[in-house]
Amino acid sequence: MGEPSDKRPKIDVDECTGCGLCVDVCEQECIDLVDDVAKTVKPEACTGCGDCVEECPVEAVIME
Repeated sequence: MGEPSDKRPKIDVDECTGCGLCVDVCEQECIDLVDDVAKTVKPEACTGCGDCVEECPVEAVIME
């Protein structure tokens, strides 16, 4: 698990393949698949751990 920070995930919808790995790893359920693309759906619940970034195989998720 990543270290918590004040940054939140930003998803590049053009790069996202919709694999759902970021969704699966997010314990706070901040990310979900919407129309086969990952979207941050509950940013207020995000702890900034960065697990979604580490899990994304195409580097479509960054922390900002």
